[in-house]
Formats: sequence, C-alpha cells, structure tokens
Amino acid sequence: MKFHFLGTTGYHPNEHRQTACMMIPELGIIFDAGTGMFRVRDLIETSTLDIFLSHIHLDHSIGLTFLYDVLYKKSVDRVRVHVAAEKIDSIKNHLYASDLFPVAPNFELVPLEASVTIGAHTVESTTLNHPGGSHGFRLSGGHKTLAYITDTTATPDAAYIDFIRNVDVLVHECYFPDGHEAQAKLTGHSCLTPVAQVAAAADAKSVYLVHINPLNGDSTPLDLKSVKKICSKIAVATDRLAIDI
Repeated sequence: MKFHFLGTTGYHPNEHRQTACMMIPELGIIFDAGTGMFRVRDLIETSTLDIFLSHIHLDHSIGLTFLYDVLYKKSVDRVRVHVAAEKIDSIKNHLYASDLFPVAPNFELVPLEASVTIGAHTVESTTLNHPGGSHGFRLSGGHKTLAYITDTTATPDAAYIDFIRNVDVLVHECYFPDGHEAQAKLTGHSCLTPVAQVAAAADAKSVYLVHINPLNGDSTPLDLKSVKKICSKIAVATDRLAIDI
C-alpha cells in the first residue's frame, strides 16, 4: 500500500511544490485538500473518498473546489469531507459563497470524529495548537502505522507525542529552519530541531517533513545534518514521492 505526497509546501505553491495534500489510493483516504488536490484524479482506485482536513486555512482546503474536475468521469459514488464541526459553516458560507464559487459542493461534509473506521483501518484524530485550531491524524490497521501532524508548533514536550508514539511513519510539518523560533510560535508552525526532538521522543521509525516554506526553494530547503544525531531517519518529502506503508 502506498502513501502519496501530492503537496508538500504551505501557504502558497511554488515551482516545485503544491500545498498540503496526501493520499492513500487503496483506501480512498486523503489528508488535506490544498492545491495538490488536482493530482488525486490520476490515483483514484476506490468508489468512495474520505478527505480528512487538519483545518480549513486555504492552503489546506482550496482543493475542495477542484473536485468537479478531479471526479470527472470517475466511478466515485461518495465523497465525505471530515472536518471539525465548528468549521463546516465556514466552508459552506465562505469557500462556497456564490461570489467565490457559484456551484454547490459535490461532497458530504461530516463532523470530524475522534475515530473513523474505513474498511479494516482506523483514522484517529487529536487537537493541535494552531491559530484557529488544527487536528493531527493517526492511521492504523495495516502493516504499518502512520501519523500526519501539520500546522502546529513542535516542542520537546508537545502534548501530541503520546498520540504519535511508536508510529512507523511520521509525516510532520517543518515550515522553518532553526533560528525562526519566535516566528514559528507566532504563526503556529515548527522549526527543524523541535520536530526532530518530537520524533525521537515518540520513537517514530521514520520521519518525512512537509509544509516546507515555499520561499526556501527546492534543492536544499532544510539542512538535516544538524538533526541526524537526534533523529537519524528523517527526510524532506517531495511532491509525488510515494512510500510503502
């Protein structure tokens, strides 16, 4: 089973990266719906899609408006968008305001539950510290466990460490290199060393960094040498990377 990184930057896309979107085609599970959402079309394998939104900032939700093209001539019977209950009206009344997008949503909005069963797999959620609120997710039920943590400020004693403990794959945001701690705290994002410390504290087996600052370029967006002693199996994810889970 493959986990596909379809969008690995935050705020806005650049020449190399789209904004947040990840997919497990065999399960029809999508995490976040940023601008990378258009790439879902070529990977659809199931008759249902379940989209889990960490939150609804535009770099994580604008791709919902792409779904008409994503689903065109695809045999998909149902699309559910799982999102914090208090955010549903914002999607309906703002993202889909008639002046912005004059077509009704072609999906079902459902309140995010603490645990959602999809086939033999379970997606659990936890709250994260981010302006306006955010959620992290943990997938279990297969050969490997996976956690997706984005839009939060990592600290060595982060409250979500127990939630991600012992995962085989940790996908974690890392918008800033070290040295931008004040800005990270202000904006609800993470610097490199605290992310490595979180991964080590949770005993995550492998770590992939996403939500990379789009201004950092693509050749060396983050210097990982400084954190290899903290967490040896850490890498910067790239768009269209697919890993086994």
